[in-house]
Amino acid sequence: MGFTVFDAGDLPAEHRFEWWRETVSKGAGPTRVTADHPADFTVSMGVLPLDEVTIARMSFPAMSSERTDRLIRRSDPETYELTLLLSGSLQVAQAGRETALSAGDFNLWSSSLPSRSRAPVGGPGTAPSDALVLHLPRSRVALPESRVDRLLAGGSLSHQGVGAVLARHLTSVVQEAEHLSDVDGRRLGAITADLATAFLAHHIDAADSLPPPTRHRMLLGRIDAFIGDNLADPELSPQVVAARHHISVRLLHRLFEGRGETVSATIRRRRLERCSADLVDPRYADLPVHAVGARWGFRDPASFSRSFRAAFDRTPRDHRHTHGATP
Repeated sequence: MGFTVFDAGDLPAEHRFEWWRETVSKGAGPTRVTADHPADFTVSMGVLPLDEVTIARMSFPAMSSERTDRLIRRSDPETYELTLLLSGSLQVAQAGRETALSAGDFNLWSSSLPSRSRAPVGGPGTAPSDALVLHLPRSRVALPESRVDRLLAGGSLSHQGVGAVLARHLTSVVQEAEHLSDVDGRRLGAITADLATAFLAHHIDAADSLPPPTRHRMLLGRIDAFIGDNLADPELSPQVVAARHHISVRLLHRLFEGRGETVSATIRRRRLERCSADLVDPRYADLPVHAVGARWGFRDPASFSRSFRAAFDRTPRDHRHTHGATP
């Protein structure tokens, strides 16, 4: 049956990036894609449909992708995407978690939740990253969705044991694609879906068996990443953080008790640290002080100035003047 190959190199250079953006949105649902070097964009993808599932082989340069709530509302294929990174590296974020992938790592995505990814920055001529992506309908995964979602962008999907079995299976199917018949494809589709489900089930059981302190540390790590990603949102609050991680506000406060700093204080401190850095950054020297505060979630200039002075014992304006940031 073989792969259906899509190669941007077959197109005029000025059309390659736009073609890739449309191809990604058709396959994974509407997605916002940006490239570091769109004028010198080279990417290729092979698609192998196996009845219930689809395997895609991708080679891509430095770029970023984002799937927002608004884009999800436009269209959602309701799939899990299990990525095996073959070479290069990739930053991924979803469900309040963020992790860095290197060659040999697996990552699980859901098409139904906002996500971000970032391939490394590289100039023209930089070696691309390569990956295999298994598109798996959520309805085919006979596991509780709420438990599977704990694995999204978790960075803990081992490629040993059942993970190694799945990796070898996906790689073998890709290598032998041209020798497979349609009947082979249907049979292999069912086998591939079952192997992927077994892989996910293994990691769900492993996560549930962790002692509570370990689970709490993992949860705090995801919460810290979520707060860092959303500092610019003036609506960020303990209630928002708790709701996003499906826990009560009471449990959230208990998790922070050992840190000696409340959730609200953590958000305020991290916002102020970002403001402090921007105030002395020459790139933002023309930005008014109150705009720097608004950039990181402080809607009221007076409140921003008071909070900054309490934290750094000087006003935002004095801080900028002292460190000599000029346009």
